[in-house]
Amino acid sequence: MINYNHIKITLLVALPVLAISGCSKGFLEIQPQGQLTATQALQDPNAANQLVGGVYNTLYFGGFGNTTVGFEWALLNDVASDDADKGSTPSDFSVGGAGDIDNFTADPNNGIFNNIWNGHYLGIARANNAIDILNNSTFEATTKNRLLGEVRFLRGLYYFNLVRAFGGVPKVIRVPQPSEVNSDEFQTRATAADIYTVIIGDLQFAADNLPVKGDAATQPGRATKGAAQSFLAKVYLYQKNWQKVFDLTQAVINSNSYSLVPDYSLIFREKPVNGVGGNNNSESIFEVQTGINVGESAVSPLFSNGQGVRGKGGWNDLGFGFNDPTADLVNSYEPGDTRKNATIIFINPTVAGNSPGTVLWDGFRIPSQDSVENPRYNYKAYHSNIAESAQLTNNKDTKPKNIRLMRYAEVLLMYAEAAAMLNNAGEATTKLNMVRARANLPASIGTQANVWKERRVELAMEQDRFFDLVRQGRAGTVLRAHGKAFKDSKNELFPIPQAQIALSGTKPRLAQNPGY
Repeated sequence: MINYNHIKITLLVALPVLAISGCSKGFLEIQPQGQLTATQALQDPNAANQLVGGVYNTLYFGGFGNTTVGFEWALLNDVASDDADKGSTPSDFSVGGAGDIDNFTADPNNGIFNNIWNGHYLGIARANNAIDILNNSTFEATTKNRLLGEVRFLRGLYYFNLVRAFGGVPKVIRVPQPSEVNSDEFQTRATAADIYTVIIGDLQFAADNLPVKGDAATQPGRATKGAAQSFLAKVYLYQKNWQKVFDLTQAVINSNSYSLVPDYSLIFREKPVNGVGGNNNSESIFEVQTGINVGESAVSPLFSNGQGVRGKGGWNDLGFGFNDPTADLVNSYEPGDTRKNATIIFINPTVAGNSPGTVLWDGFRIPSQDSVENPRYNYKAYHSNIAESAQLTNNKDTKPKNIRLMRYAEVLLMYAEAAAMLNNAGEATTKLNMVRARANLPASIGTQANVWKERRVELAMEQDRFFDLVRQGRAGTVLRAHGKAFKDSKNELFPIPQAQIALSGTKPRLAQNPGY
């Protein structure tokens, strides 16, 4: 593993004003151990590889601040859906934070939106800078294109997040000159269709130029051909291009690079058990790396601790207690589904004659319901203080928890949905039941409706449900039935952050989404 944290890129990184106002120069620099210059990256593939590592570093933005796929991204997706409530103490981070997102009362001044916007554009800016240098590099073409593929994969991923969250956003796909930063090109919104064109172009280039998993040129945490194909299939899923979804997921399946982890509960562990599960397991297509192989400030702040069990005092609690699974999610599991207890920590009451509380997989005991804030917590985010790697700093928020962004099970379900829509019921049923069999469930028919049900319980608490409901066209119906104040033709998108609108000029040039 490359220690991405110990790379300093001494290059001018030009960013759009809307992305960096209020950010210090120090935030943009990684703690130095040596210097990397543009000239080195142009000529030396090892230096260029470190340049690309600096782009991967943006995956670790998280906590309360500029974020990409960390804690606040989890809040935005899960809490807005019917899978999770805000959780924690009722008043904590409620008004102006996750509580308003939960209730669909958030306005453009909510800081979560601005943090997600800033974090993604900082990542895009680093990607653009790396692409500019790599395009002008003079070393061997295959290596050059592989590195370009990795960077364009990340840029495509970031724009996919932005377009799903906000709709059309500024299209920043090159490094602007200082005199251009405030130009209309970088301060006005492109259409969602234009952004999807950028995403497809980036991910297709990555799919064409990245090696398959297991190739000598790959390493854990780096994008592969299968990762690019999988995310590209997901992009086409949102566009209802079923043939593209089918072809791309079929290619991933036929690569024989991935397989389902037999025991669902071991997918999200740090370490395998008897060779099964753990980080970067057989099912992992793309996951964010943390822990000792990356460096302490590369740990995604708050991702695990922010979702951990919150105590009422008198014992060593595990976290802040946000993003708690709902009773509705609990009831969505069929009897006997082994995924339920692997996804949700159920806080048990004290029962006379029995040991009180809940015992987790590592033997840690959580006291009974009267000692914690909420009745349920996200098991997938749990990182053990006693059976897994210790936090890398004195800050308990920085637990080294890998974040799974794409798993083989989702590829199988995308394939099944596409097959169902292409009237290939046999293939839809086969792939759907591969996922169900692992969960100890009987066979089911591969209809689109059944795939949708399976997606919910298979991918629960993995930051997918809200956007899934939106792309399925039933967000309003489902979320209003859950008691949320969802308004059609408004809440399918989140508001453009007011801070970014203010930065775009007096017109303002950055138009707000309808209804906000």
